[in-house]
Amino acid sequence: MRLKVDRRRAGRIGLSALAAVLMFLSAPTADLWPLMWIGIVPQIYVALESTTPKRAFLYGWLTGTIANTAAFFWMRGFLEHFGHMSALEAVPIMTLLTSYQGLEFAFLSWGIYRVHRRVPRLPMAIAAPLVMVTIELCTPQIFPFYLAITQAWVPAVIQIADITGPLGVTFVLVAVNGALYDALMAFRAHRAAVAAAATAPFDWRRGLRPLAAVAALVAFVVVYGLVRIHQVDARRAAAPKAKIGLVQANVGILEKWDPNAFAHLVDMHQSLSVELQRAGADLVVWPESSYSYVLSREMQQDFPRGDRREIRRGLDKPLLFGAITRTPGAPHTFKDKFPYNTAIMMDAAGRITGKYDKVFLMIFGEYIPFYESIPWFTDLFPEASNVNRGEDPAVFPFDFAGQTFKLGPLICYEDILPSFARRVAALRPNLFVNITNDAWFGRTAEPYQHMALAVFRSVEHRLEMVRAVNTGVSAHIDAVGRVVRASATVDPLADPPPPPTTLMADAALLDGGGLYRYVGDLFGFLCLAALVVLLLRARAAAPPPEAAPARAQRRKKKG
Repeated sequence: MRLKVDRRRAGRIGLSALAAVLMFLSAPTADLWPLMWIGIVPQIYVALESTTPKRAFLYGWLTGTIANTAAFFWMRGFLEHFGHMSALEAVPIMTLLTSYQGLEFAFLSWGIYRVHRRVPRLPMAIAAPLVMVTIELCTPQIFPFYLAITQAWVPAVIQIADITGPLGVTFVLVAVNGALYDALMAFRAHRAAVAAAATAPFDWRRGLRPLAAVAALVAFVVVYGLVRIHQVDARRAAAPKAKIGLVQANVGILEKWDPNAFAHLVDMHQSLSVELQRAGADLVVWPESSYSYVLSREMQQDFPRGDRREIRRGLDKPLLFGAITRTPGAPHTFKDKFPYNTAIMMDAAGRITGKYDKVFLMIFGEYIPFYESIPWFTDLFPEASNVNRGEDPAVFPFDFAGQTFKLGPLICYEDILPSFARRVAALRPNLFVNITNDAWFGRTAEPYQHMALAVFRSVEHRLEMVRAVNTGVSAHIDAVGRVVRASATVDPLADPPPPPTTLMADAALLDGGGLYRYVGDLFGFLCLAALVVLLLRARAAAPPPEAAPARAQRRKKKG
């Protein structure tokens, strides 16, 4: 008996690991995206075969931890290179992070176990996606992600994001997995019935109805996607298009903040910009914090010609760039002590026409919780910094073809946050411009994961996006989420150092659209409400615990 139990446990551990591998391989950079359509089936099976909700939770946590450790393995290099840790120190910290991220799948297993016990006749094709969408809606993440990332390169599937956001894509993916589980269990029950009796009719409603319903849902999603792609392509063809030159200097973090390299780095960005201008660029974009010198927050105009700090040397086109800005003079408040991570827009005459301070800061990279209480932290991690948080999104004016358009700046990982991009979209930009510094992560999966998550912002708001990324991936994403052009990502620590590069994007200036801009995560909240209603109805219909034995006794007497 003990051996049998151990075999079952080993089998469930193996299936949990299988689910993790399938999900990891479906995401960037392996990009075997069809695996996501079956990847959760083993996890659903293990969760519902578990004997207690605690075990279901632990098996799901195992799945999530393995999948996240594989997907976020780039954290190890980040901690070693910039946290100055040994592998023995970096791996446990990385595992702590990925274990937390893996809790989403623990909650998924626990949730479907509890729902199945409360509403046993509810197909997993309904229960599993409701639970997963609720989890993605409500669970805070250090590095936000959603299962929809696995379909980022499948335009026909992701177009529903202009209604539902990425949660709708997650729903469809998990619904397919749930329907496959329902069919598997129906055939399993049929085989058991056949083995126990001479004949047994197949319960097609249990086995095939969920699968047929989900197949119809997938067909609707694909048809809707193809129709929307055609409509948006027609709008793009009629829209004015600006040539946007993107500078990718391929500069490492340490070199970036070396005062001895400031003049060289500014000159490099200027030289690359002049090349883009000669190639016809109407606007040049530099990455996040690409300008080396700290700028005054009161600055209104470029430095005069001949000043070594001059920003637009050799340029007569508008420039959007990232810089560190600081309030001049002695600090008067606690906030004045720290600089800002700022995006700045300069027109063709060198006047500053727009500033935007980054709102969502990267923990430890840009802000340190309880900074004043742990001054020793920066001694251990000198690359860590503390900057001020911006308050509101902004748009920048862009004069082109006799009209004034609006650019929506997003700094770093703000382009993977649906809620923040909605705030920017509410200001009616005609183009998203993301400036990023991913040099922290080198040539790993992170820059591609970052871009895959950013794809959904273009779909949600039917706006194109250009991304200037210090070490890649710089890219042009169109309004249906296709990556039109992209650079390669590089390791700035490579020997010899990678040369700088540029990218030219022929970006359409669109008016935007999409229902998601107005309703936000309404779809997610509807799924949450549906799940709550199902559970409350099941609870109301269930007899009280003390009534169940009495009811059984009455039935026995009647018999």
